[in-house]
Amino acid sequence: MQTASVKWIGDEQFVGTSPSGHLVAFDTDSKSNKAPTPMEMLLLALGSCTAVDVVGILKKKRQKLESLEVVCSGERAPDYPRVWTKLEIVFKVRGTLDEAAVKRAIELSEGKYCSVSAMLKKTATLTWRYEILAPEK
Repeated sequence: MQTASVKWIGDEQFVGTSPSGHLVAFDTDSKSNKAPTPMEMLLLALGSCTAVDVVGILKKKRQKLESLEVVCSGERAPDYPRVWTKLEIVFKVRGTLDEAAVKRAIELSEGKYCSVSAMLKKTATLTWRYEILAPEK
Protein backbone atom coordinates (compact mmCIF):
# COMPACT_ATOMS: atom_id res chain seq x y z
CA MET A 1 0.00 0.00 0.00
CA GLN A 2 1.27 3.49 -0.86
CA THR A 3 0.85 6.32 1.60
CA ALA A 4 0.74 10.08 1.10
CA SER A 5 0.35 12.74 3.77
CA VAL A 6 -0.94 16.31 3.76
CA LYS A 7 -0.07 18.88 6.43
CA TRP A 8 -1.86 22.14 7.02
CA ILE A 9 0.69 24.98 7.13
CA GLY A 10 -1.67 27.88 7.83
CA ASP A 11 -4.53 29.80 6.28
CA GLU A 12 -5.77 27.66 3.38
CA GLN A 13 -2.34 26.28 2.52
CA PHE A 14 -1.13 22.72 2.73
CA VAL A 15 1.95 20.69 1.84
CA GLY A 16 1.56 17.17 0.59
CA THR A 17 4.23 14.50 0.69
CA SER A 18 3.90 11.88 -2.03
CA PRO A 19 4.56 8.19 -1.42
CA SER A 20 7.96 8.68 -3.10
CA GLY A 21 8.82 11.61 -0.80
CA HIS A 22 8.18 14.60 -3.08
CA LEU A 23 6.66 17.73 -1.60
CA VAL A 24 3.72 19.46 -3.30
CA ALA A 25 2.11 22.71 -2.19
CA PHE A 26 -1.66 23.26 -2.30
CA ASP A 27 -3.69 26.43 -1.73
CA THR A 28 -7.47 26.65 -1.65
CA ASP A 29 -7.62 30.43 -1.15
CA SER A 30 -8.30 31.99 -4.54
CA LYS A 31 -7.15 35.39 -3.22
CA SER A 32 -3.65 34.35 -2.13
CA ASN A 33 -3.34 31.83 -4.98
CA LYS A 34 0.13 30.66 -3.87
CA ALA A 35 -0.20 27.11 -5.19
CA PRO A 36 -2.57 24.96 -7.24
CA THR A 37 -5.82 23.72 -5.73
CA PRO A 38 -6.39 19.97 -5.38
CA MET A 39 -8.81 20.06 -8.34
CA GLU A 40 -6.22 21.86 -10.48
CA MET A 41 -3.76 19.14 -9.56
CA LEU A 42 -6.20 16.58 -10.96
CA LEU A 43 -6.07 18.35 -14.34
CA LEU A 44 -2.27 18.27 -14.16
CA ALA A 45 -2.33 14.60 -13.18
CA LEU A 46 -4.58 13.82 -16.14
CA GLY A 47 -2.31 15.67 -18.56
CA SER A 48 0.89 14.15 -17.26
CA CYS A 49 -0.53 10.63 -17.08
CA THR A 50 -1.63 10.60 -20.70
CA ALA A 51 1.48 12.49 -21.87
CA VAL A 52 3.75 9.79 -20.45
CA ASP A 53 1.74 7.13 -22.28
CA VAL A 54 1.66 8.95 -25.62
CA VAL A 55 5.40 9.69 -25.60
CA GLY A 56 6.23 6.08 -24.74
CA ILE A 57 3.89 4.63 -27.36
CA LEU A 58 5.16 6.96 -30.09
CA LYS A 59 8.75 6.03 -29.22
CA LYS A 60 7.88 2.34 -29.54
CA LYS A 61 6.29 3.11 -32.91
CA ARG A 62 9.58 4.81 -33.91
CA GLN A 63 7.93 8.12 -34.54
CA LYS A 64 10.11 11.24 -34.62
CA LEU A 65 8.39 13.22 -31.88
CA GLU A 66 9.99 16.63 -31.28
CA SER A 67 7.57 17.98 -28.69
CA LEU A 68 4.29 17.30 -26.96
CA GLU A 69 2.01 19.62 -25.04
CA VAL A 70 -1.16 18.30 -23.42
CA VAL A 71 -3.78 20.92 -22.57
CA CYS A 72 -6.52 19.78 -20.18
CA SER A 73 -9.67 21.85 -19.70
CA GLY A 74 -12.68 21.03 -17.60
CA GLU A 75 -16.04 22.03 -16.20
CA ARG A 76 -17.19 21.22 -12.69
CA ALA A 77 -20.60 20.43 -11.24
CA PRO A 78 -22.32 23.52 -9.79
CA ASP A 79 -23.18 21.75 -6.52
CA TYR A 80 -20.95 20.04 -3.98
CA PRO A 81 -18.92 17.90 -4.19
CA ARG A 82 -18.23 19.88 -7.45
CA VAL A 83 -16.64 16.99 -9.32
CA TRP A 84 -15.31 17.35 -12.85
CA THR A 85 -18.23 16.74 -15.21
CA LYS A 86 -16.71 17.60 -18.58
CA LEU A 87 -13.07 17.26 -19.58
CA GLU A 88 -11.30 17.99 -22.84
CA ILE A 89 -7.74 17.04 -23.67
CA VAL A 90 -5.89 18.63 -26.57
CA PHE A 91 -2.67 16.96 -27.65
CA LYS A 92 -0.30 19.27 -29.53
CA VAL A 93 2.36 17.09 -31.11
CA ARG A 94 5.25 18.23 -33.24
CA GLY A 95 7.55 16.20 -35.43
CA THR A 96 7.69 13.92 -38.40
CA LEU A 97 4.70 11.85 -37.40
CA ASP A 98 2.28 9.42 -38.96
CA GLU A 99 -1.23 10.64 -38.12
CA ALA A 100 -2.55 7.09 -37.63
CA ALA A 101 0.24 6.41 -35.11
CA VAL A 102 -0.57 9.59 -33.18
CA LYS A 103 -4.28 8.78 -33.08
CA ARG A 104 -3.63 5.20 -31.99
CA ALA A 105 -1.21 6.28 -29.25
CA ILE A 106 -3.85 8.61 -27.82
CA GLU A 107 -6.57 5.95 -28.09
CA LEU A 108 -4.38 3.45 -26.23
CA SER A 109 -3.61 5.94 -23.49
CA GLU A 110 -7.19 7.07 -23.01
CA GLY A 111 -8.76 3.64 -23.38
CA LYS A 112 -6.26 1.34 -21.71
CA TYR A 113 -3.24 2.80 -19.95
CA CYS A 114 -4.00 6.15 -18.28
CA SER A 115 -5.30 5.36 -14.80
CA VAL A 116 -6.12 9.00 -14.07
CA SER A 117 -8.46 9.27 -17.06
CA ALA A 118 -10.02 5.92 -16.15
CA MET A 119 -10.91 7.32 -12.71
CA LEU A 120 -12.11 10.69 -13.95
CA LYS A 121 -14.35 9.07 -16.58
CA LYS A 122 -16.46 7.80 -13.67
CA THR A 123 -17.84 11.33 -13.17
CA ALA A 124 -16.91 13.24 -16.32
CA THR A 125 -17.40 13.07 -20.04
CA LEU A 126 -13.91 13.03 -21.51
CA THR A 127 -13.17 14.10 -25.07
CA TRP A 128 -9.88 14.56 -26.82
CA ARG A 129 -8.43 15.86 -30.04
CA TYR A 130 -4.99 16.35 -31.46
CA GLU A 131 -3.06 18.81 -33.56
CA ILE A 132 -0.01 17.69 -35.49
CA LEU A 133 2.38 20.58 -35.93
CA ALA A 134 5.07 20.70 -38.60
CA PRO A 135 8.62 19.77 -37.57
CA GLU A 136 10.94 22.58 -36.51
CA LYS A 137 13.19 23.79 -39.31
